[in-house]
Amino acid sequence: MTKRAAFVTIGQAPRVDVVPEMVERIGGGLEIVEFGALDGLSRREIDAMAPGEHDRRLVTRLTDGSEVVVAKDRMRPRLQALFAELDRQDFFLIVLLCTGRFGGFATNTLFVEAQAVVDGGTAALGEGAARIGVMVPLEKQLEEIHYRPRAGQEMLTSHASPYTPGRLSQAAGELADADLIVMHCMGYDEAMRGTVAEVSGRPVLLARRMVAAAVQQLV
Repeated sequence: MTKRAAFVTIGQAPRVDVVPEMVERIGGGLEIVEFGALDGLSRREIDAMAPGEHDRRLVTRLTDGSEVVVAKDRMRPRLQALFAELDRQDFFLIVLLCTGRFGGFATNTLFVEAQAVVDGGTAALGEGAARIGVMVPLEKQLEEIHYRPRAGQEMLTSHASPYTPGRLSQAAGELADADLIVMHCMGYDEAMRGTVAEVSGRPVLLARRMVAAAVQQLV
């Protein structure tokens, strides 16, 4: 019997730019149903979730392909309400497609939080690295990076939005002195990973690939 999993984006579903690529890696045996924390909202309602000067921010994508930035604190209650609704449905797994740190969600369903997978995987694979490079979408997010290297390990950072092209190669060059680079956003795709690997000459971890591998273990 095919298992059902709820894939939750902090933007709008479906995420045609993310989920199909993950499905290829996960393989068969899983029915994926997509949900978005911003589903059903007008643009005016979405704009009202924009971060203030001191808010921590998240970057996501709407179904029209546009990039939107929202305040993390405004997103959290919407996600928790959605998880409560999904708990009442016939899903064996909920996957949060966001690498921003939340933690503490209440759910009775098996839960995969992308941030925990990516941070844990980066720490494990980068154990012997002297320098870890972390790429995030926005320059402002450089002040908010929650990944913490081990003692004695240096962290290099740069930014390039997966939704607004033009800075990816520059960001890759800025991280070329790292021993390992992690592209810390679910919006980065395999083609972008290839560009960063080619420009930097370094091994590159892709968030969606790491999360897909984790989900595949549960199917």
